[in-house]
Amino acid sequence: MRFFLILFFLFCSNSIAQNFPSKPVRIVVPFPPGGGTDVVARTVAPKMQEILGQAVLVENRAGAGGNIGTEYVAKSPADGYTLVVASAATAINHTLAKNPGWDLNRDFAPVVLLVLNQSLLAAHPSVPVSSVRELIALAKAKPGQVTFASYGNGSSAHLIGELFKMMAGVDMLHVPYKGAAPAVNDLLGGQVNILFADVAAILPHVKAGKVKALGIGSAKRFSGLPDVPTIAEAGVPGFEGGGFLGLVAPAGTPHDVVNTLNAAALKSLAAPEVNERLNALASPPVGESPEYFAKFLRGEIDKWARVIRAGNIKPD
Repeated sequence: MRFFLILFFLFCSNSIAQNFPSKPVRIVVPFPPGGGTDVVARTVAPKMQEILGQAVLVENRAGAGGNIGTEYVAKSPADGYTLVVASAATAINHTLAKNPGWDLNRDFAPVVLLVLNQSLLAAHPSVPVSSVRELIALAKAKPGQVTFASYGNGSSAHLIGELFKMMAGVDMLHVPYKGAAPAVNDLLGGQVNILFADVAAILPHVKAGKVKALGIGSAKRFSGLPDVPTIAEAGVPGFEGGGFLGLVAPAGTPHDVVNTLNAAALKSLAAPEVNERLNALASPPVGESPEYFAKFLRGEIDKWARVIRAGNIKPD
């Protein structure tokens, strides 16, 4: 009897894969509309729709730091029709969140790494430093007195700051805010000294001379600020503290379906209009295979788990 059940499920899986997609595909963004995650998803989706020949709908299911939308997809049918955008927040929450209702390793099938979000270490003009090395020297001379803002306790901006502290060997005071906008506003007002921000969120203020750009937190320099070195180049070798966005499906999604979605995403990322838009957002496209993304996710989980343990960071 068990043999026939296995044959039945194999037949059903093959049938799904061969006919996929036969109805609209939903990409769940576990954050509110208008944010960076939402913008990237809505940039990629139209071209994927054109390639797949079915509607690709972007749906916002925000709440609990991304956990509500992520849990919703984890518990959705494993047929490829419901995906969620995984991010640095997802990798962080895997370790930090209390009972999130999902496990990134167990409950999802990686589809594709869409983009790497470049981050920027920005300082208020009143801070007497003009480079990463000078910031480190100041923080060592005044332990606990240099303040760094974040988008909230446990946010990617917080964890990037903690990674910087750990790798640079400095003590700085974390000041959490409820989102990017208030954190940026208080940096502009001089209430905090520095912020590890998404480039897209802080770039207009850098160009207006309202904040100083000290270093790019990602592995590569940002083409829009070619003279700003990476933090790794500027004094913290090996530092890499950017974000990422990728698509994952519920665990058990047929391999052929995952490959079909991956191929559509790769073609979308390669389209000139999509590529240009993503680079303008300081979110250079990546692509690669599902296996590549799976390995990348494991590395991100391990990396942020080490930072969480080293900083003794607790969830709110």
